[in-house]
Amino acid sequence: MSVSGDYRLISSGNAKQMIDGAADYVAGFKYRDLYEGIPVHDEQGTHDRPHELTVDFDRGKVDAALASLGSKPWLDTRPRLTVILGVKNAKGRFILSADAEQGFYMRDSFAAAAKRIAIPIILPSQTAIGATGLDAEALAHAEIALLDKAAKEVGGDQALAGTLTWSDADRGWIAEWRLAADGKTYGWQISGVSFDDAFRNALRGAAQVLSGNGEPQS
Repeated sequence: MSVSGDYRLISSGNAKQMIDGAADYVAGFKYRDLYEGIPVHDEQGTHDRPHELTVDFDRGKVDAALASLGSKPWLDTRPRLTVILGVKNAKGRFILSADAEQGFYMRDSFAAAAKRIAIPIILPSQTAIGATGLDAEALAHAEIALLDKAAKEVGGDQALAGTLTWSDADRGWIAEWRLAADGKTYGWQISGVSFDDAFRNALRGAAQVLSGNGEPQS
């Protein structure tokens, strides 16, 4: 749940009643015609005109519902995470960057996960990665303080570090993630999944830690 960062509420099923009754928390909604100002120009008239839906929720009701589930809203400014990810597949190893051909679909997938979970991310350029002196193999053992320093140098607030390894045995990717908060390094993992699921797991774990709503679940 992006408003709290507490994804245990979903994985445990505790929020099911709240989700099923989401309409009860709505204060209002509106549609915006994305073709506003453009005359109807097709045979279908307005049927094919895309609209954007904006829903406003009642903050008091949402906060009370979260409290009843033992959680709380995440009100702090959300940090911009620099994703430093080492990837190992059948072709070799690389660190995911913002500007290399390798990992094109992974970049798009991570961006989509970040938008959905409401945590801004940044990927370092190849030049920035080179400046760290790290390669994809060494990344797994690099000190988180060094990675946080590199994260800030490219415009992020801190690092979300990870490794992503393809496993034939697990029929999917094995992902391991690290994040530092309040003087402690948190780690979690997931295996046998698509990289889309691995990236959602990364950001949900980060949200769990940074929101103050507990530790991520492996």
